[in-house]
Amino acid sequence: MRKTYLDNIRWVTVVLVVIYHVLYMYNAEGIVGTLGKITNLNVQYYDAYQYIVYPWFMMLLFIVSGASARYSLDKHTGKEFIKSRTTKLLVPTTVGLFVFYFIQGYININFSSVGGNPDIPMIGKVFACILSGIGVMWYLQMLWLFSLVIVLIKSIDRDRLWDNCKNTPFWALIIIGGVVYLAGQAGNTPIIVVYRFGLYFLAFLLGYFVFSHDEVIKVTGKYFPSWLVIALALGTVFTVMYFGQNYADNPIYRSPLFLLYGWFGCLAMIGGFARYFDFENGFTKWMSSHSWGLYLFHYLGISSVALFIAKPGLAPAWACYLLSLVCGFALPYGLYYVISRLPFFRWAVLGISKKTQKQVDCRKEQDV
Repeated sequence: MRKTYLDNIRWVTVVLVVIYHVLYMYNAEGIVGTLGKITNLNVQYYDAYQYIVYPWFMMLLFIVSGASARYSLDKHTGKEFIKSRTTKLLVPTTVGLFVFYFIQGYININFSSVGGNPDIPMIGKVFACILSGIGVMWYLQMLWLFSLVIVLIKSIDRDRLWDNCKNTPFWALIIIGGVVYLAGQAGNTPIIVVYRFGLYFLAFLLGYFVFSHDEVIKVTGKYFPSWLVIALALGTVFTVMYFGQNYADNPIYRSPLFLLYGWFGCLAMIGGFARYFDFENGFTKWMSSHSWGLYLFHYLGISSVALFIAKPGLAPAWACYLLSLVCGFALPYGLYYVISRLPFFRWAVLGISKKTQKQVDCRKEQDV
């Protein structure tokens, strides 16, 4: 039976990511790789949204992906699972870079000193475009790697650990917060800080071993008010304490407050959606079936407005924000509609093979 609350968590979180990237693009906190502040405000108080969602929304997506991996491996062999995940996740981040995503790379390097630097040869700029085109697909790269590892773990463990996690109690979910803190200290790449292997691999494992059990989901939903209160308290303290600082880099993203807020934020989202949003209607089904394209293409719409309209000052700041938000949704849905219908490009850019084309709309299997 399809877990509709997982679908709803996924598409709602992707929507939150889109909104986050609009504010992130014009942030006043000195985070590099974006256009930066375009307003005359002394303080951009609405930037607090970034502090509210950043500690938990990607951790949550990895938890959902881990649970989805478990459901998929219940129906497929390890070989079939790896093959499907390679098409879905690895192809867009390799072949897709040369076919389409270099466009995103071109925009990205023009926010840095690389694009307009005459001392860098053309071949260097082309190479930079391709690499920088990865953009938001770092999530796909890590997810593909984790998928390979989980097949190996499953073949060795033979579901013994998974069975033991079936009755994970309330107090154990609290203690896991300490494990999350420890994982947040390991496997963090020094330059491209989004690659947090320790934290996100743990989140994926928790999704696979813990949150794929209906019994655990019931417990998480039962204590939703507790998770929510704790998350709101930690989130408020985190936002007030660190507002104006670079929340996305060391030492803040390795702090106990960041990681504990991230964990309880995930518990609150899982518990709340399992308890109140485990349903499907026409709107949620459409949003869920298009969340993949929204995630892959949203940053292209946002960054295009920033580079070609906001950077040269062709529109006031409020209009740039609004245009970025509109393009962050409209362009992805348009591109997804077109590219998903082009035989080669749907494989290279979206990771959709001929065999899975019919599943794009009907969603016969729990997505990644």
